[in-house]
Amino acid sequence: MIEPYGGKLVSLLTSDAKDTRRMKRLTLGERAACDLELLATGGFSPLTTFMGKRDYERVCAEMRLADGTLWPIPVTLPVSRDFALVEGEDVALCDTVGNALAVINVREIYDYDPVAEARAVLGTTDEKHPGVQALGRQGSRYVSGPLTVMQTPAHFDFTDLRLTPKDVRAAIAQRGWTKTVAFQTRNPLHRAHEEITKRAARELGAGLLLHPTVGLTKPGDVDHYTRVRCYQALAQHHYAAREIVLGLLPLAMRMAGPREALWHAIIRRNHGATHFIVGRDHAGPGNDSNGKPFYGPYAAQELALEHAKELGVGIVPFQMMVYLPNKDTYVPVNEVPAGEPTADISGTQVRDDYLAKGRPLPTWFTRPEVAAVLAETSPPKYAQGVTIWLTGLSGAGKSTITHGLEQRLLAVGRDVTILDGDEIRTHLSKGLGFSKEDRDANIRRVGYVASQITRHGGTVIAAVISPYKAVRDEVRKTVGNFIEVFVDAPLEVCEARDVKGLYKKARAGELKGFTGIDDPYEAPVNPEVVVHTGQETVRQSIDKIVDKLTALGYLKKASDG
Repeated sequence: MIEPYGGKLVSLLTSDAKDTRRMKRLTLGERAACDLELLATGGFSPLTTFMGKRDYERVCAEMRLADGTLWPIPVTLPVSRDFALVEGEDVALCDTVGNALAVINVREIYDYDPVAEARAVLGTTDEKHPGVQALGRQGSRYVSGPLTVMQTPAHFDFTDLRLTPKDVRAAIAQRGWTKTVAFQTRNPLHRAHEEITKRAARELGAGLLLHPTVGLTKPGDVDHYTRVRCYQALAQHHYAAREIVLGLLPLAMRMAGPREALWHAIIRRNHGATHFIVGRDHAGPGNDSNGKPFYGPYAAQELALEHAKELGVGIVPFQMMVYLPNKDTYVPVNEVPAGEPTADISGTQVRDDYLAKGRPLPTWFTRPEVAAVLAETSPPKYAQGVTIWLTGLSGAGKSTITHGLEQRLLAVGRDVTILDGDEIRTHLSKGLGFSKEDRDANIRRVGYVASQITRHGGTVIAAVISPYKAVRDEVRKTVGNFIEVFVDAPLEVCEARDVKGLYKKARAGELKGFTGIDDPYEAPVNPEVVVHTGQETVRQSIDKIVDKLTALGYLKKASDG
C-alpha cells in the first residue's frame, strides 16, 4: 500500500489524559476543531501540531513547510489578543460545551496579516470569498506548540462512516486493492458525478474511495447530513459493495481552489489513496464581486498535475460531464460530437426550478433515491416556513393588517404564529427599556424566535416597529425565509389614529425617545412589499402581501391545486 505523505502516518491520540482543571481553556471554533481532529488522526501528516511561524510563512510564500515538504494550506490556531498567553504554559483546547480535547504547550505566539495571507493563499482579498471573510473574523494572533490530544471532537451522526486514515487504509487492505482512486464533492452526488467516479475506477482498474467532506464548506451549501444520505443511497443501490469504501472527512475547507486541490490530494494519500479525481473548478467558491470566477475552471487540475510526481498521488483530471439525450449517456464536454445536443441542470436550477417548486428532478440528471432525499430535506417553498416582518411607525396599521393576514393564511392551510410588538414587550422582552441598545435587543429576540419557528416550517407574522435598518437586516440573515413589509403611513395619519395617546404624550415631552417624534425611524430601502395604509383599504394591503407570497412560491397558485 502507498506510504502516507511524509513517510509515516502521524497519530497524536494518547491514552494519557492530562489534568486540565487549572489550565486556561480555549474554546475552538469549528475550523480549528476540524483541524485538530485531522492532526490527531494523521489526516494532516506530516504535521503534528498547528503551524509555527517558520512553517506558516513558507507555506504562504512557497507552498512548503520550513523543511521543504510540499504543503499548500496554512493549518493554524488563531487566538484573540484578549486571551492572555505566556510562552511555556499549557492551555486546554476545548469544544463548545467545555470538553477538553487536547492540551497545547505554548511555544510560539506570533502576529500575522490576514490580508497578506488571503492574497497569498486564496489569491484574492475580495470580501465575497468565504475564506477572506473567515480570516477577517478570527483571532489576531497564531499560537503553536506541542499537542497532546486526549480525544477527538464527539460526533453522533453517521458514526459507522467516520473512518480515520488508519480505518480507511485497513478497509482498502481488506479488499485487496492495489490502486484506490478518491473522490469528493461538496454537492449531493448526481449522475454526472457517478459517471466520473465509475469511469475513473474502471480506467485505472482501481477501487473507489467516496470521501465527502463533513466539516466546514461554503456557506449556502447543502448540509452534510443531506449529502451523506445521498452518498449512502447511491452506495447501496448503484455501486458494488466490494468496489467502494465510503468514509467521511472532517475537513474545514478553505475554498482555495488550486492550492486546495493539492491539499486534498495530500490528505487522500494519507488515507491510502493512490489517485485523486480533480474536477472542474475544484474547491472554487464561485464568482467574485465583479461576477467573475475566483479561479480558472481548470487551474486546480493544472497545479495538481504539476506537483503529482512529488505527491506520489496520480491526479485524475475530468472536464465537466454533460448528458447526451439522443444517446442516453454522459461524456466529458470535450468529447461531445459536433452538432450533438446536450443537457445539463445547474445547481441554481436544481434549487429554484425544481426543489423550490416541488418539481421532480429528471432521472437522467439524478437517481430517484437521491431525488427522494433532496425532496425530503429541501421541500418546496410552499411547504417551508416563512417570516413576514411588518415594520412601520406606531399607528401605521401593522396590527390591523396582521390579524387580517392571519385569517387569509389560515384559510389556505398555513400554520400562523403572531409576534406582536406589545405582547413581546410584555413577555419576551419584559424589563427592556427604549434605548437604542434595548430596542435592538428586543428585535434580536423577536428575530430569534421567528427564526426557530420558520426553521421548523411555521409561518410567522411579526408586527414590530423595528425602527433601525441594521438590526432588521441582521434579523433577515438570521431568519432566512424573510419577507419585509413596509407599512407606510404619513406621520400625521399615524397621529390621527393614536388611540393610546402616545404621540400626544411624546409631543408634550412626557415620553422620551418616541419613534417618529424624537427618535428616528429608518425606512426599509428594498422591502419585498410596501403597503400605503393611508391610501389603501386593509384588503388591498393584505392582497399585496398575499400576491408577493404567491409570486415567491410560499403560497400555491390556484392552478397548482
